[in-house]
Amino acid sequence: MTEDAPWLVVGLGNPGREYAGNRHNVGFMVADLLASRVGGKFGRHKRAVAEVAEGRLGFGGPKLVLAKPLTYMNLSGAPVVALAQFYKVPVEHVITVHDELDVPYGQIRVKRGGGEGGHNGLRSMSKSLSSKEYARVRFGIGRPPGRQDPADYVLSDFSSVERKELEFLVDRAADVTEAVVLEGVEWAQNKYHGS
Repeated sequence: MTEDAPWLVVGLGNPGREYAGNRHNVGFMVADLLASRVGGKFGRHKRAVAEVAEGRLGFGGPKLVLAKPLTYMNLSGAPVVALAQFYKVPVEHVITVHDELDVPYGQIRVKRGGGEGGHNGLRSMSKSLSSKEYARVRFGIGRPPGRQDPADYVLSDFSSVERKELEFLVDRAADVTEAVVLEGVEWAQNKYHGS
């Protein structure tokens, strides 16, 4: 059953134009790129407060359900559970793409399970799924400079210096996500963590 089950890839972010360029919304950016790669178009889902796009990785490859929850970050779990139930996705086929303060900017890390590190979107997902055993593609945003509050930092836009690399890094995060689907978390770690 698990082999043929679709994959649910959740890009975490906040809805609304004012948040679009925020560090906290990098999950949405990666989901948008993955949708364009698989030829999917985002539309409002009838059973979950989320935008969803569907497609396959490659010809006859695994089915991807790409999701952008339309609740705010700290309520992301409910739409994720609704979609997992609707598409019959087991928790081991759930991947979330999110910003990560504990990873330096320019690095993408992947892991399965573990803590939430104070990330409200992950906390909501773990609680709603009753499991932490989903995969996480962690997009490093680094720590805020000086004494800036982390909450303000994640809700600010990428700097002009960071934006020079952003497109490349979003592309890389999409590659890592595809690698997790096709080859697994360990393979993706071996390939992408060294660079």
